[in-house]
Amino acid sequence: MTSPRTLYQKHIDSHTVCTLDDQGHVLLYIDRQVANEYTSPQAFSGLREAGRSVWRPAATLCVVDHVNPTTPRRDGTLPDAGGARQVAYFAENCRDFGIELFDVLDPRQGIEHVVAPEQGFILPGMVVAAGDSHTTTYGALGAFGFGIGTSEIEHVLATQTLVYKRLKTLRVTVTGQLGPCVTAKDIIMALVEQIGASGATGFAIEFDGPVITALSVEARMTLCNMAVEAGARGAFMAPDDKVFAYLKSKPRAPKGALWEQAERAWRTLYTDQGAVFDREVLIDVDALEPMVTWGTSPDQAAPVSGRVPDPAQQADPILRQGLQRALNYMGLHAGMALSDITISHAFIGSCTNARIEDLREVAKVVQGRHVASSVRAMIVPGSTLVRAQAEAEGLARIFQDAGFEWRQSGCSMCLAMNDDVLAPGDRCASSTNRNFEGRQGAGARTHLMSPAMVAAAAIRGHLVDVRHVAQEA
Repeated sequence: MTSPRTLYQKHIDSHTVCTLDDQGHVLLYIDRQVANEYTSPQAFSGLREAGRSVWRPAATLCVVDHVNPTTPRRDGTLPDAGGARQVAYFAENCRDFGIELFDVLDPRQGIEHVVAPEQGFILPGMVVAAGDSHTTTYGALGAFGFGIGTSEIEHVLATQTLVYKRLKTLRVTVTGQLGPCVTAKDIIMALVEQIGASGATGFAIEFDGPVITALSVEARMTLCNMAVEAGARGAFMAPDDKVFAYLKSKPRAPKGALWEQAERAWRTLYTDQGAVFDREVLIDVDALEPMVTWGTSPDQAAPVSGRVPDPAQQADPILRQGLQRALNYMGLHAGMALSDITISHAFIGSCTNARIEDLREVAKVVQGRHVASSVRAMIVPGSTLVRAQAEAEGLARIFQDAGFEWRQSGCSMCLAMNDDVLAPGDRCASSTNRNFEGRQGAGARTHLMSPAMVAAAAIRGHLVDVRHVAQEA
């Protein structure tokens, strides 16, 4: 009889081509790869120089998302010469190697981690690699996704395999009941704050518990997306009826008898009773408040009702120095109420929080209200299909009437790689995943929070508890 296995062990065991040593290294089969114009050029150049072809072109989907403009009117022009060259070389590589491309003008274009799930390109039980750390997003579908480097992208393209070292396992059990306006973004921010930015390094996270079961598939994507901010190189939960319902209508999902066969197999994807994890963490959300970051790392976060911490209270001199550096960069002082922090910009977008459910929550907050005169607010949908759906539902009109810029899809101000860049000293309430120094522009200051919290901050002109705004008539 085989020993009980975790979901992670089932994924890795089923994809191991061969064991390479007794240190946990295996040759791992990769079902699917998603590539973008920013992290793939050197990989394709390596293939060309070596005279190699792509082993399974249909297993890779290429999407333009990082450098393209998100201006409201889209004509395919890229004003930045470097970005234009990246996109042109990307198209050339896709053509020459026979890989499907969603280019800037494709109606399916968008952020890769939004596009791949909405196309049904990612399915339960798959192992997926991409040149982006937030590939962990796909764990919401019961797949195992992880980010890889350029040389690894080349290896996957050439062989559909990777040399991989097994991770340790961490189960995060989420209990309690979420209060009004408290979201998956708040859960993952609380987890990262609790265990630290390196607290899950070397681990694959499995999310479990009644709160996870109650979340929508898109909310689960937010959880898995930001698990990497705690250092995890993989995060997922067992697929269930919600996942199957989400996938069944997708263009690339199996149909008919193939669907029935696949679903039977997918229902075996869970952690066996009695399986042992290397580490366990419990999160009780009964008292969880909306979260915001105050510093320059995703783990430097607190409930919105809190205050900026005092570095002097930190005994460790290295940690104390880091806290003081963060406060200096952010232009904050110890003891300051988070709700007293004024903003100049509000950004709703990214692979973390730019799906249709996120936009619906934003619309509830901003309908009948207007962005503060001191704030520039913008909404960048996660894909062109999300944008079209938001327009069909009347959400776009609500945003525009409230004073938000309604833009085209792309990574945009999440990492300031196109012309959506903050100036030094600008302070942004952002629904993105990282608040590092300079992440949204050199000298810019970023506060992470849920999309609804960003919307509330945009209206008030400062960080605010969205629950207070929601209660207003």
